[in-house]
Amino acid sequence: MEESNTNVAEAALTALNDLKNEIEDTALDSTQAADDYRIRFLSRKQGQITALLKRIPDVAPEDRKEFGQQINAAKARVEARLEEAASALSGGAAAGAAPSDLTLPGRTLPQGSLHPITQAQRLITKVFESYGFEVAEGPEIEDDWHNFSALNFPPDHPARDMQDTFFIEEPENSDDGILLRTHTSPVQIRVMENREPPIRVIVPGRVYRNEAISYKSYCLFHQVEGLYVDEGVTMADLKQILHAFARTLFGEDVVMRFRPSFFPFTEPSAEVDIWWQDDDLPGGGRWMEILGCGMVDPNVLEGVGIDSERYTGYAFGMGVERIAMLRYGIDDIRILYENDIRFLEQFS
Repeated sequence: MEESNTNVAEAALTALNDLKNEIEDTALDSTQAADDYRIRFLSRKQGQITALLKRIPDVAPEDRKEFGQQINAAKARVEARLEEAASALSGGAAAGAAPSDLTLPGRTLPQGSLHPITQAQRLITKVFESYGFEVAEGPEIEDDWHNFSALNFPPDHPARDMQDTFFIEEPENSDDGILLRTHTSPVQIRVMENREPPIRVIVPGRVYRNEAISYKSYCLFHQVEGLYVDEGVTMADLKQILHAFARTLFGEDVVMRFRPSFFPFTEPSAEVDIWWQDDDLPGGGRWMEILGCGMVDPNVLEGVGIDSERYTGYAFGMGVERIAMLRYGIDDIRILYENDIRFLEQFS
């Protein structure tokens, strides 16, 4: 019986020595190898160190303390090797891995791009800033007075109809109601309420209209409107600035025309078209509208406390989407809002 106990104790010591050798000899050259190593030695259910701890009773009482200490030392060695392997692998210095070539050029990170609407709006803004216009901004949620009444819209104007306007609070009378602005012109009113002429501003921003969505119209879009009020401002000044703008965006040889039109807040009013060359069309091209404009109606000036006998002014407004579509050859406004990465990558 004593001889049998001796054999069991010797077997436990032999297993401990084998364990120490295995701990040192096992290669940790990959994440998977390190994970297998951890399970093999440290697993609570099937780990070899756990198995050896269960054999402590097989060792002679006087040797158990030392036997246990050696097992703990082996466990510490396993943990140390795992830390070393983790550090090496995370740093790209795994055993057998090729060293990094520091002379190679760095990897180029993918770059994003500005949306074509943003690009067009910034270009339009830059052109008018170069002629001394300031940028003004205002709220997208407006009251009826700033959006309609102050701009000389009569109470029965079709634009007040629910079919065209997103009302947040329906109006009880002609000046009531809270709505999503249908144009950026309310900002012009706010500027004139708070400044004395001369006034020279442009107003870029997003506007909303309750329209059917199609290839040429959307329920929201962007506008840039301009306003210049001073003594002696004439229609000739308006034509000059718009011609300069068109030359910058569409080339020095751009051909443009002014057509009589009507807007409640300008008198006289005009639409501006440019000739769009297209050899596939009869006549070699077509006229395309780019903006509306006119002289500020005296009623609008008087409504904000500006003497219309002393001051005159012009205003203009354009859709940014229309300019972007012309400039970049886009034939469907809806694609501007779909966030298709294949489309947007073309503008990087």
